Amino acid sequence: MNAFLNFLVPLLGLGYEAKDLTFMQISLRAVIVFLATLVMIRLGHTRSLAHKSAFDAVLIVILASFLARAVNGTSPLFATIGAGFVIVLFNRLLALIAYHSHSFGILIKGRPEIIVENGNLILSTMHRNHISEHDLDEDMHLRAHTDDLSKVRLARIERSGDISFIKK
Repeated sequence: MNAFLNFLVPLLGLGYEAKDLTFMQISLRAVIVFLATLVMIRLGHTRSLAHKSAFDAVLIVILASFLARAVNGTSPLFATIGAGFVIVLFNRLLALIAYHSHSFGILIKGRPEIIVENGNLILSTMHRNHISEHDLDEDMHLRAHTDDLSKVRLARIERSGDISFIKK
């Protein structure tokens, strides 16, 4: 085991200052972090990359931020990867609690809000969510394939920030 550690220390620059790492050491660290991150995302399920809710975005931003430090050597490589697993599992735990508790889900993920009902704009909700009529028109064209608001029975801003439409 000691021989293995003696081999890894210079290969990965373990314990080195960030400024002393070589291209090869940073590259090997990047490969290790990449593979570990793939495992983390599989553990946390790919929903974190697909849904883009604020809850999921927080995981992505935090994970990317501190795993980058493992690559560039400003944080210890394996301790930082371990902390990444902790964050992913914590995110998964919160998602599980939100699955079983609707009110907790609303607390951490938000709730959808209606912005159009029977062709009528609900301006207060649009304003609160910073959605202009131009934003709504664009999404209506792209998602509902219409430019006629009177053909929309319901439109809402979903928890992910996307706007969904139900036609009449």
